[in-house]
Amino acid sequence: MLRRLYDWTLSLAAGPRAPQALGAVAFVESSVFPLPPDLLLIPMCVSNRQRAWFYAALCTVASVLGGLLGYLIGAVLFEEVAKPILTFYGYMDKFDQFAQIFADWGWWFVFIAGLTPFPYKVITIASGVFALNLPVFIVASIISRGIRFFVVAGLLYLFGPAIREFIEKRLGLMFTLFMVLLIGGFAVIKFL
Repeated sequence: MLRRLYDWTLSLAAGPRAPQALGAVAFVESSVFPLPPDLLLIPMCVSNRQRAWFYAALCTVASVLGGLLGYLIGAVLFEEVAKPILTFYGYMDKFDQFAQIFADWGWWFVFIAGLTPFPYKVITIASGVFALNLPVFIVASIISRGIRFFVVAGLLYLFGPAIREFIEKRLGLMFTLFMVLLIGGFAVIKFL
């Protein structure tokens, strides 16, 4: 079943609407969607190595724009939208404790969340709630998301056939590792 899902994702990634799907996923992942754009970015880069840099740039731009939506949700719609999202992720009980820490270290939070499996949407919403300086938020987002997506695309560009073979031979292991990182990111939120 995992092999069929992988093959289907590769065929989707090679399809004519793949860039639109990648942009949409990168956008909504930064504000409300739980799955990262890497799910499409990786097979798209594997499927078409020559467009890896374009895919990384698309992911970066869409992710930063989606991050601005998360910031807006936090700044304008905290009670109506952000509070339920943060409650869903189990973060509301410690949200007030986090306010002062965020005020002092906001740039680093945005930067680190943009690079890691930590759910970036939590930080984008928190940035709006705590009124993090908008240019600081944007610069930290561009740098961190750019690094993350361009490193992935660069590795796939440089080692395309070898990486594809590695992934295909170890598909179960790669899926398990990805899920551990994804769940680990959510667990970090719960226990902060």
